[in-house]
Amino acid sequence: MASILKRYTADFISKYRPSLSRQVESTLARIGFCRTAAMGGRTYACNQCQTKISLYNSCADRHCPQCSGARRADWLDRAAELLLPDVTYFQVVFTLPDKLSPLILGNRRKLYRTLMHTAWEALKECIETKLGMQASAMMVLHTWNQRLGHHPHVHLLVPGSGPSLDGRRWIECRQTKPTGNSPAKPTLVDNKELSREFSERFLRKLKSLHRRGKLDLEEELAGLQEPLAWAKFTDTLLAHDWCVFIERPPTSKSSPEHVLKYLARYMTGGPISDRRLVSCDNDIVTFMARNKDKHSSASQVSEKLSGVEFIRCWSLHILPKGFTKSRCFGGYSSARRTAFIALCKQLHPLAVTEQCDPQVNDAITETQDIPTERCCAKCQQPMQLLSETRRPSWRDLFYGPNHHSWFES
Repeated sequence: MASILKRYTADFISKYRPSLSRQVESTLARIGFCRTAAMGGRTYACNQCQTKISLYNSCADRHCPQCSGARRADWLDRAAELLLPDVTYFQVVFTLPDKLSPLILGNRRKLYRTLMHTAWEALKECIETKLGMQASAMMVLHTWNQRLGHHPHVHLLVPGSGPSLDGRRWIECRQTKPTGNSPAKPTLVDNKELSREFSERFLRKLKSLHRRGKLDLEEELAGLQEPLAWAKFTDTLLAHDWCVFIERPPTSKSSPEHVLKYLARYMTGGPISDRRLVSCDNDIVTFMARNKDKHSSASQVSEKLSGVEFIRCWSLHILPKGFTKSRCFGGYSSARRTAFIALCKQLHPLAVTEQCDPQVNDAITETQDIPTERCCAKCQQPMQLLSETRRPSWRDLFYGPNHHSWFES
């Protein structure tokens, strides 16, 4: 993935520069320097076979496919500390209509934040009203689909049981009524009611942003500045299907760590991993995507994009500078976390904090920091560190003699 980005970035910048944000150019520039000689690094030598190797520093950008494996593992460890045994956890997914994508791409920071807060507010309202329980959730923002299209949605890991609103008793997870051939299953809240609450809250905040002139409506969105056009647009959105999906544990033995592992996989590194890439020949990138044809037996099909188009689609998912894509709400928020976990332990004797399964961590530590001690690949003897160079500042890299040619303007 990193080699494809470095190969086609110059052509992509040349074609789309007038419409690119500084954040996109800066991110692609950092990835272009990642693990190259310009970044500095360490040189090792083997005293037995005289082999020498150079290992260069990484860029540490969260979008880089080669970096931040340790950061993902750290997030997974911290998230797993909030999980309690003998508690049923649900995965709740809130998805915005595709019709909103152009507006969101022009107002990413405002509308991504609105999506995350609105999803939480709708979920909190339904849980407190229907279950009489203190709500809590871990949330991660995703902005893509399998074909790298813009598809903003949030995943939430939500406990199905917890302290009552007054904090005096423990409320167990609700169960469906068993039928003849189907046993009782855990349930959270009604997804249709949750979807309606979510859509109404989001549109209310969207209209408020528009009324206060906080939305960027330029170029193809300029027509939405007219009151009648805006009213028609929002009426269309209200009639649209707002997808809210609540997934219960597949089996009684399913572990919530598996959901965390899935979410951690996309915390950093971009929207597609190397294992989905098939080839990059004749300026065509081929990758695998989930098959949307329900009548086909194939679970995945190959997709083809030109190298420049592939970079364009990938760049749609570069987040605004400093934007936090993983957040905790309610009882899991940093302000309430300690008191909430203590209350859970008090009301539910089995609620003892567990550590993350070590096997879960093993799958996401593929890009740890470069170690200071290494063994020779040829003779397996310890190698000696000959020299070490610190990474230059980004200013020196961007504007120094090693800068990318496309970055000059």
